[in-house]
Amino acid sequence: MSNYDDDGYLILDNVLSPEALARVREEATAICRGLRGDIDGVQPAGSHEQDAEVLRRYLCIHFPHKISPLLHDVAVLPKVADALTGVIGPNVKMMQSMLFIKAEGKPGQAWHQDETHIPTRDQSLTAVWLALDDATVENGCLWVLPGSHRRRFLYPDRDQHDPRFDCTKEAHGFTDEDAIPVELPAGSALVFDGHLLHRSLPNTGRHGMRRAYVTHYMSADSLLPWFPPGPGESMATVDHRDIVVVAGEDPYAFKGITDVMRPHVRPAGEGGCVR
Repeated sequence: MSNYDDDGYLILDNVLSPEALARVREEATAICRGLRGDIDGVQPAGSHEQDAEVLRRYLCIHFPHKISPLLHDVAVLPKVADALTGVIGPNVKMMQSMLFIKAEGKPGQAWHQDETHIPTRDQSLTAVWLALDDATVENGCLWVLPGSHRRRFLYPDRDQHDPRFDCTKEAHGFTDEDAIPVELPAGSALVFDGHLLHRSLPNTGRHGMRRAYVTHYMSADSLLPWFPPGPGESMATVDHRDIVVVAGEDPYAFKGITDVMRPHVRPAGEGGCVR
């Protein structure tokens, strides 16, 4: 994993076979048509509406693994779990999934670090960005700043109003002259550190739709203070427990698992945008 240590990311080839990729694409369409259960912001599609028309309504749906057994299973695939245990450790849990439907003309996301928005106690946050279409520069693949994770420093963020991006916040205080695009064939994935600076640009429409399934993980040995403390809690003990155990053991299993996060369409301009 030396490249991961140095650069903050690695590529997993062939995470999904062509057959599995086709099933996941079909599932994404079913979710957007409202066929997998209630999602805040999704209106069930009429039988007269074409799939492409329905898909173009949405940019990102959060927590689809909550209503899709298939997407739940993709998030814990052995090849994914093996990569995660290699960079995180033997015990791994997942707290978030996102289904991106980035049609022609849809915006990208400004420079950010995932750990800013999902703060883990031990700084072990790791993302898996699974391409459901060939991700290219033209249709809005990810760009990364290799090595930007090594300082373990979270750059401040600020409001931005660049029409190229869908979110209201961007990280700043660095130069992006060394940024590189990470183009991926459909079915492959990018695994990257929660401190790695990354962004995406709009889909120009020249290479078709850019769908992706993105999941976030961390060490199960650590607490997840994702939200402010509730009654009787302190920041030292708060621990978000709406999780899926992906590998190894959960040392905090005695706390139980909650079910509080609901699938929803990302509101336009949602600050941070990761969760």
